[in-house]
Amino acid sequence: MACGGLMSAPVCLIENDENGKLRVRKEAKDILDGISEPVVVVSVVGLYRTGKSYLMNRLAGQQTGFALGCTIESKTKGIWMWCVPHPNKKGHTLVLLDTEGLGDVKKGDEKHDTWIFCLAVLLSSTLVYNSLGVIDNMALEKLHYVTELTENIRVKAEVGQHEDESADFIRFFPSFVWAVRDFSLKLEKEDKPITSDEYLEGSLELKQGSSPQAAQYNLPRSCLRNFFAVRKCFVFPRPANTEGLQKMEELTEEELDSKFLEQANTFCRYIYNNSEPKTVSGGRTITGTALGNLAEVYVEAIRSGKVPCLENAVVSLAKIQNVRAVAEALQFYMTELFKLVQLPINPAELSNIHTVAEKNAIDVFITMSFSDNDQIYQKELMGKMFDEYQQLCEQNQEESVKQCEAVRHAVFDTLEKSVFDGSYLRPGGYRQYRDTLRQLTHDYRARTHSLIMSEKVLSKFLKEKEDIENMILQADESLSKAEQENEVQRLKNEIQEQQQRNLEERNRLQEQMFEDMQRSHKEHVNQIFRQMEREQERMRRDNERVLEAKLREKDALLQKDLQEQAFQMHRQIDRLRSEMHKEEKSKPSIVSRIAGGFGAAAKKILPDFAVKWFK
Repeated sequence: MACGGLMSAPVCLIENDENGKLRVRKEAKDILDGISEPVVVVSVVGLYRTGKSYLMNRLAGQQTGFALGCTIESKTKGIWMWCVPHPNKKGHTLVLLDTEGLGDVKKGDEKHDTWIFCLAVLLSSTLVYNSLGVIDNMALEKLHYVTELTENIRVKAEVGQHEDESADFIRFFPSFVWAVRDFSLKLEKEDKPITSDEYLEGSLELKQGSSPQAAQYNLPRSCLRNFFAVRKCFVFPRPANTEGLQKMEELTEEELDSKFLEQANTFCRYIYNNSEPKTVSGGRTITGTALGNLAEVYVEAIRSGKVPCLENAVVSLAKIQNVRAVAEALQFYMTELFKLVQLPINPAELSNIHTVAEKNAIDVFITMSFSDNDQIYQKELMGKMFDEYQQLCEQNQEESVKQCEAVRHAVFDTLEKSVFDGSYLRPGGYRQYRDTLRQLTHDYRARTHSLIMSEKVLSKFLKEKEDIENMILQADESLSKAEQENEVQRLKNEIQEQQQRNLEERNRLQEQMFEDMQRSHKEHVNQIFRQMEREQERMRRDNERVLEAKLREKDALLQKDLQEQAFQMHRQIDRLRSEMHKEEKSKPSIVSRIAGGFGAAAKKILPDFAVKWFK
């Protein structure tokens, strides 16, 4: 289910429980569970009373929503969420996360602020940092949370003794937007105009030297440069006078400063056009459902005193998502079948319905599934769908047999009564019996031509009447011995012909079944390949984005004559290129493994399917 604008106002996503520990609110989790679309997640963080909530309301296209703190008290507690249809990306939901203001002295819990900041980074695809005044050393020191990310977030479950995980952060972290509020300076450098982006990058330039002062100065700047591949800056003038600031929610656009309004609109357009759908490792785009589960995984790690780990989160998320994906895809498949199938039904028509329902069910699974690298869950889904299809085929067979039996009773009733009365036990009775049987058999086939199992029911009936027919033949004194012998042989030939008809019917059904399995196998494999191509394309773009960022950073370090840092960046670039090369080389073996795995699964299912169907 898509969001569809169901949220008229924000709800709290993450809050403190009665023991002061973070938890995910069920109301918000239920809303995310209902969003099967990919999500673009934009989080805003910053010190309290810096106007964070106003920007988020603008992004939601609303005047009010997130609480605005116009007093010295921080209004937002925890992390609040507002899901709205994405204005530019059809089939996507925009998830806005407004975080509790950092640095509120009344809380007296610095670690709490750190976790709020970490969760905003982990859950978002774009992180907006909101601050007042200018970007100077004091402003960067207030952003000390970014320097603590290496202590509070891990990329891998197990890290080598000499491995620096922080080099991988850039591959998994969101894009970064610095929104500078109440900016009153001229954007100039050496008497020449500069852009807001150049203003930000200039503020992040590193100092030469290895003194403790230089290291302290460089630390927050290095973290921003090394952790966030895409950086953007917007500077906003004061939106209104002091009196107006206290009632921002009531001000019309005409009452706002025109330059502030213009910049606010530019900011929103940038977020709408440039914020990517939220992904995790492997280029996997996540839905609202997965985002809710991801939030629970990270919060549970924090509650238990552990450091949130991206690799472990993906493993946990995969299990949660894939179990649910199998269940929901199977339910979708069954609903589609039972909505369209009325038994008995022609096998070809049943096969067509099965094919369409299965294809759409695989779509449901692919959309919801997550990191099913060995296709364990998709193979499970394939087996379960074929179990349901098999049961439906058996029911169709049984219902068809019932209808054929009913027709057989109705058609051959007069013949059986005449046999019971002994009407054919007389000279000439055999030919009359044969003519009647031939005519009634024709009538039966005409009335059951659209039903499967009709020849099987007829074969069983004729077999049961074989002894009676021989008795009538032997009792007919008008036939010579030679004629009787000819009739006996003709009867044997007819029985063989009828058995052949029954076999042909069975073979047609078997061929249909094999075609269904082959088509199913092909559809599963094709869907995986399409999903892999989408993920690999996204991963390729992410890798190129990261590579470009690292190359830019290396050039900047060389320009500042920071040789040691430039050498470390060079090593990171070489490692990234090596990993990209390995990923490209592994494609053919992955394709072969997937096709082989589904082929083996199909072979395992098929014999059991055949035995049960044609019992």
